[in-house]
Amino acid sequence: MNTDQSVLSPSVQTDLISDDQAGQRIDNYLLTRLKGAPRTLIYRILRKGEVRVNKGRVKPEYRLQAGDAVRIPPVRLPEADAPALVGQSILNTLQQNILYEGKGLIVVNKPAGLAVHGGSGLNFGVIEALRQLRPAEAQQLELVHRLDRDTSGCLMVARKRSMLRHLHAELRGDGPGRGVDKCYLALVRGRWPSSLKKVHAPLLKNNLRSGERMVEVNPEGKESLTEFRVVQRFGDLATLVEARPITGRTHQIRVHARHAGHPIAGDTKYGDDEFSRIIREKGGKRLFLHAVSLGAELPGGERLQVRAEPGEIWDRTLRRLAEE
Repeated sequence: MNTDQSVLSPSVQTDLISDDQAGQRIDNYLLTRLKGAPRTLIYRILRKGEVRVNKGRVKPEYRLQAGDAVRIPPVRLPEADAPALVGQSILNTLQQNILYEGKGLIVVNKPAGLAVHGGSGLNFGVIEALRQLRPAEAQQLELVHRLDRDTSGCLMVARKRSMLRHLHAELRGDGPGRGVDKCYLALVRGRWPSSLKKVHAPLLKNNLRSGERMVEVNPEGKESLTEFRVVQRFGDLATLVEARPITGRTHQIRVHARHAGHPIAGDTKYGDDEFSRIIREKGGKRLFLHAVSLGAELPGGERLQVRAEPGEIWDRTLRRLAEE
């Protein structure tokens, strides 16, 4: 019995990029175009030169332009009637966690532990789940930005290419609006001093042999700035702080918190094991970093402002800390 639920896509195809499709990275375009293809396959066909743009090789970060001719090789994809990747309970949770839904944008309160996309051994993430929830617009749904897998909170997903381009410009700071304002809550070790309002330290990204990504403060890194404000103290054990990343580097808040001497609870990469153990014993079995609010100017000038609650595990742990 053949249990392979995949099918070989048609022979070599050539896509002509429209104005609406321009601006996106080639890897993201292929992930949407070759629905169901694993990320490892996308990067392999790019690396081997099987995908060509205007008859030339391109890197995954190449941004498509209107009029580009994209050569797509035949690849093996899941059959249309293959079993759905995402379980109903996760779909229900995501549906209940939608904070905003407009013509061009969805904002969801991403649960901790759920990746934003599949890959690196994960079958699915938020984007695959949303495409399953919204099959009629699956081809158009794209992540506007990312959150670490163990970070919860506000996550934007564009429903149109025009919205994606607009918000990317706002994130870069060269859009027509006032940019995107992101605010996080973090539970950190010790007494964060009220006078420490900024951590301005360059960050350098390294990929270890295992493929794991680590970030460190390094003079050769990119300029990085995070603003902090004390929200609540729990004796000398911990402090709840508000963090606003002015720049948008990988793992920025986590590394800046550690650099300041106050690592985040539950952070297995940059945290303090003993502190995380104490918080875990109080029921805090998660990374205590949460994207609590997000503000952005939409096309047309409307200002979007959403807030996401951290959830029961977070609230219960903080209540127990406050009672001591």
